[in-house]
Amino acid sequence: MPLTASDVDRFEAARPRLEAIAYRLLGSAGEAEDAVQETFLRWQAADVDHVEVPEAWLTKVLTNLCLNLLTSARARRETYVGQWLPEPLLAGDPMLGPADTAEQRESVSYAVLTLMERLSPSERAVYVLREAFGYPHRDIAEILDITEAASQQIFHRARKHVADGRARAEIDQAAARRIVEEFLAAAASGRIEPLVRLLTEDAVSIGDGGGKVPARAKAFEGAIAVAKFLRGLFRPGEAKRALAGGAPGLYASIANGDPAVVAVVDGRVVGVMCLEVTAEGIAACRNQVNPDKLERATALWALTDHGKPLATAF
Repeated sequence: MPLTASDVDRFEAARPRLEAIAYRLLGSAGEAEDAVQETFLRWQAADVDHVEVPEAWLTKVLTNLCLNLLTSARARRETYVGQWLPEPLLAGDPMLGPADTAEQRESVSYAVLTLMERLSPSERAVYVLREAFGYPHRDIAEILDITEAASQQIFHRARKHVADGRARAEIDQAAARRIVEEFLAAAASGRIEPLVRLLTEDAVSIGDGGGKVPARAKAFEGAIAVAKFLRGLFRPGEAKRALAGGAPGLYASIANGDPAVVAVVDGRVVGVMCLEVTAEGIAACRNQVNPDKLERATALWALTDHGKPLATAF
């Protein structure tokens, strides 16, 4: 039976929430959109007049589609070239979802999305539904076809895996700009000392080029190693400019709630470096340069005026 306009409207009203759930589960905006579209096709094929609670039905279908994708993604990650990082979402992207509570903001941070890679698909699903969207364990149990007690146990286990004992700082636009300005000034100084002062002693730097842009397969660890890498990264060079298609303008922004350096060439985002900021300093620099994971960022970037860049790379 064809969907009525009301049935379509009901799904479209749920789409933002479904996309936000799928993104947190998959770490990929493109895969999240595909999962939501497949959910719509299932909705279209269902006898929706007999669906008692559409929100619960849609969430269950979407979550189970994502669980299947997560299982296959684990196999794909084993052959992924270099480090795998989530797709960054710039401030204002509706796929970031609700940000009313600290838990909701934390659940979509780049650090937590990366840590969630440690979780099994079921742990990730329970964690996201409970922590980010406040689903009661009774509903999660129904969605995943498990008992309520099992949902509670999985959630506590997932939180323990995700927790790293480091309190992340809450950042607004003004604070993000100040942090990025200080970071870029230190990186452009040509010396490692200013960078070391900004970094925590156990800071790490990770890059994801997806085999399409050069990125070190192993993370840099420790403030001195990270500072040396960053000094070299921001050092001018013809080969770097050729690879990027020009000299990128560097802008201060926020991605997944973290201060971010956004590198742009001719309106195209060619890199997003998310800075994990704690009370002790910058604990991690996660640099996404895989062009496949920057298409959404480029599309959103084009919608607003960002003024002049803070600096020019290379």
